[in-house]
Amino acid sequence: MSYTKEDIIKLVEEGDIEFIRMQFTDIFGRLKNVAITASQIKKAVNNEIMIDGSSIEGFVRINESDMYLHPDLDSYAVLPWRPQQAKVARLICDVYLPDGTPFSGDPRSTLKKVLAKAAEKGYSFNVGPECEFFLFETDEHGQPTTKTSDDAGYFDLDPLDHGGSTRREICMMLERMGYEVEASHHEVARGQHEIDFKYSDALRTADNVMTFKLAVKTVAQKNGLHATFMPKPIFGINGSGMHTNMSLFKDGKNIFADPSDPEGLSKEAYSFIAGILAHIKSMTAITNPLVNSYKRLVPGYEAPCYISWSSSNRSALIRIPASRGQGTRVELRCPDPSCNPYLELAVCLAAGLDGIERGLVPPAEVFDNIFEMNAAERKAQGIESLPGTLKEAVDLMKEDDVICDTLGEHIVSQYCEGKYAEWDAYRTAVSEWEINEYLMMY
Repeated sequence: MSYTKEDIIKLVEEGDIEFIRMQFTDIFGRLKNVAITASQIKKAVNNEIMIDGSSIEGFVRINESDMYLHPDLDSYAVLPWRPQQAKVARLICDVYLPDGTPFSGDPRSTLKKVLAKAAEKGYSFNVGPECEFFLFETDEHGQPTTKTSDDAGYFDLDPLDHGGSTRREICMMLERMGYEVEASHHEVARGQHEIDFKYSDALRTADNVMTFKLAVKTVAQKNGLHATFMPKPIFGINGSGMHTNMSLFKDGKNIFADPSDPEGLSKEAYSFIAGILAHIKSMTAITNPLVNSYKRLVPGYEAPCYISWSSSNRSALIRIPASRGQGTRVELRCPDPSCNPYLELAVCLAAGLDGIERGLVPPAEVFDNIFEMNAAERKAQGIESLPGTLKEAVDLMKEDDVICDTLGEHIVSQYCEGKYAEWDAYRTAVSEWEINEYLMMY
């Protein structure tokens, strides 16, 4: 729905709205907000709400801290989990500098720049995410544990699926916010769930992912549970991913579709795939941004860790789901839900467009289960691996001009600084595994 400033003011004044959350996202994918009272709504829609950017990690230094929030009026929504009296609404915002220019460290603006580049070529970028998460019990102090009384597995239902009622409540909350929830189900691991909502344009999809995370965590907390999008919270079971389904449209038609091709794929689709494969090692710092992310990207737990593509093989990094025609899409299977969706979609689109612009051709499709291949067999087919650690991924990102140009100098420098600090903190920490392995032995 499209709103004007006057529409928003009227909705707030007549809708018993008491607070409006002006939301934005930092470069590490954390949702932030400034809450204003309804009396300030005219200032809000006129881009007059200010924040201190020096207090946001990865934003700016203290001597250049003043920034302004420019709300996307079409993002207005009432938060359905808040009280029905004195309601709370939200507006998703872009971050601007005092001179009226977009802030180069704003992830949402970064995605908009890449979308504008695609639009110059006549393309619109549609995305459908598959978001997985865990529901865990909390202790007597309300702190999260990694325990679950859930004994369900893939597609199981009550009474084994003890998180089912919470998952249903999340779906209902999302639908009240205008989401079209296509499916929800229990995932492979105990306590693991997935909710899929309908694809949309990339900017709205990234907004939806951020709202989805907030809804999941809020409803879980209300029900005495803790929801986490940590990629691999428990050793020995599957981790959580965010498979990302992508398609390019032009003049209302899906340009990835070509019924004359044996696979039903167009030249642009093949080049888009090739572009992502060409840049995937350097993109991984964005699609898989935590130290913990690389404990999910290991063989044996369905998460792809080998650089390949297939029309059917789920062990491949890129899969082409069966739907063809307007439903033809490229599914990238490595991203996890801890990533910043604005930056993730920005680098995915930039890599795919680079493939199209250069007319790249992907390597041969892989039909065999890559997890069952040994190193020699993978080498013979030219199948390389994703980075094995966060540091390796960040090092590779810094060397890729396409990815760095897409993100911009500010985000690259601040992101790398933050991730190197995260790696150093992990590298120098003494883990429980080390205590168990070495304390008695040495």
